[in-house]
Amino acid sequence: MTAADLQGDPTLALPFAHGGPILHGRLRACDDDFQVEEVLGYGPSGSGEHVFLTLRKRGLNTHDVARKLARHAGVAQVAVGYAGLKDRNAVTTQSFTVQMPGQDTPDWRAVADDSLEIVEVARHHRKIRRGGLRGNRFVIRITDAAGDRDAVEQRLHLIATQGVPNYFGSQRFGRNGSNLARAEALFSGSGRRLGREQRGLILSAARSQLFNQVLAARVAGGNWGAGLDGDVMSLAGSGRQFHYDNGDASLPERIQQLDVHPTGPLCGRPSRSLSTAADCELIEREALAPWQGWIDGLTRFGLDADRRALRLAVDALDWSWQDRALTLSFELTAGAYATSVLRELVAPGEEPSEPAELA
Repeated sequence: MTAADLQGDPTLALPFAHGGPILHGRLRACDDDFQVEEVLGYGPSGSGEHVFLTLRKRGLNTHDVARKLARHAGVAQVAVGYAGLKDRNAVTTQSFTVQMPGQDTPDWRAVADDSLEIVEVARHHRKIRRGGLRGNRFVIRITDAAGDRDAVEQRLHLIATQGVPNYFGSQRFGRNGSNLARAEALFSGSGRRLGREQRGLILSAARSQLFNQVLAARVAGGNWGAGLDGDVMSLAGSGRQFHYDNGDASLPERIQQLDVHPTGPLCGRPSRSLSTAADCELIEREALAPWQGWIDGLTRFGLDADRRALRLAVDALDWSWQDRALTLSFELTAGAYATSVLRELVAPGEEPSEPAELA
């Protein structure tokens, strides 16, 4: 594996599950065309040492907002909590906490401007932690849309009933896949010394690339949404995992109903996560054979192995047409990428780029 092998967007070559894009159009012609609302699954408790702020932002990423809140409150940035990172090139509604024990709540109107709107301010008893959200709601407008509307709507029905491959999106890998070349340098010992946050970003990108390789093999084999001998399955909406059982007559129907999903590996050192066997183990071993050095590197850096669903259910999918614009609305579980939905429908085109962020 060389740096030259890792140049460019690594998601472009991934196989499609439903036959490839059938619509051309512009994504994110303006920020309002891509709207995201974070779903934490809870609200502020009403009391405590943290200020709980729900904000609507545009033209700012999550780090920008966290720095702004910390400066205004006169606290270190580590006192600011949020569940996930959101794009700059979008309108996003997201919650933050600011730890201010024994201090009055400041006037947050001073931080509001054209790029930041204060939606709600309350008190809360604990910090919002990374990853602590249920999912995200999206409203995405595709302008200058060109394609057969009947075929587009058939594809949307297919996505709603069968889901899409749960690929990690291109933003995980950096501009032109730059984080993967940095991962290769890190694992080979030829890269520069990295801070903790940067190293975590690079390791996450490497592990995501390996997962995508296994998922790509399953998509190419037409079994990304089916249970195989030796598969580890996950129960939708929970962290529960179990082995696929050919003798369980209810499993095929539960899989069809998107209640359970086959999983792929998040590589790392051995942990309590279940291991595959039989047909599934063979597919994973063959897909990951060229990447053994990366698997060893992830183990060496102390990442614990885990599993991730191969299939992504697209909940509450709805759409509407207005002249040459198609507006989609849907919900995704935490850690999933809207781009994994869009790539099954819309041909890739030019849109504003965003530096890589963790999901």
